[in-house]
Amino acid sequence: PGDQEAGELGLAAVPGRQAAFRQALEAAVHYARAVGCPRIHVMAGRVPLGTDRAAVAGEMETTFIENLRYAADLLSQENMTGLVEPINNRITDPRYYLNTSEQAAAILKKVGRPNLKLQLDLFHCQIMDGNLSRNLEMYFPLIGHIQIAQVPGRHEPDSPGELNFPYIFELLESLGYTGYVGCEYAPKGDTLEGLGWLRSYWESRGLQHGGTSKAAK
Repeated sequence: PGDQEAGELGLAAVPGRQAAFRQALEAAVHYARAVGCPRIHVMAGRVPLGTDRAAVAGEMETTFIENLRYAADLLSQENMTGLVEPINNRITDPRYYLNTSEQAAAILKKVGRPNLKLQLDLFHCQIMDGNLSRNLEMYFPLIGHIQIAQVPGRHEPDSPGELNFPYIFELLESLGYTGYVGCEYAPKGDTLEGLGWLRSYWESRGLQHGGTSKAAK
């Protein structure tokens, strides 16, 4: 994330912070190797304070592409995947550089490394683009990780909001998604209570807690 006390939220697209980015990436790889985590979120960062987004967009994209290529080459040595995540600039972070799946896909194409993927957080995607079914289908080949939260409150999937998560989970299954789904939300209660939605979902699918089939038991 860079220097959070100084207002940074990632370094990869921030001009002039390349050395700090490489140092942070090496530290992230060290930790990921220790815990056996094969994926690292390469955070783009914020548009610098006092600058116009449009005026610095070209320089930030160039910096981002160069840093992503460096990251991909380093991560490939560890058999790891780098992830880029669009974060909405309408509610969550007005200054974040990478905001939409379309922007992320265009950058990934320019970078041209197979071990760089899209970290698609459906909370951000819904706020920026909507049209989740079509976007999941269109960007599915690029997706390396999925994150979820209800919109607009960013709470549990069964809290009041815009998204129908049972439908979304079945769509992911039909597309052949076999990765993790990260719960990137703020629980309204404690963690255990906040996972009640998952038990209900398993039961609706005829599964035991833990996702195993009752028939298999």
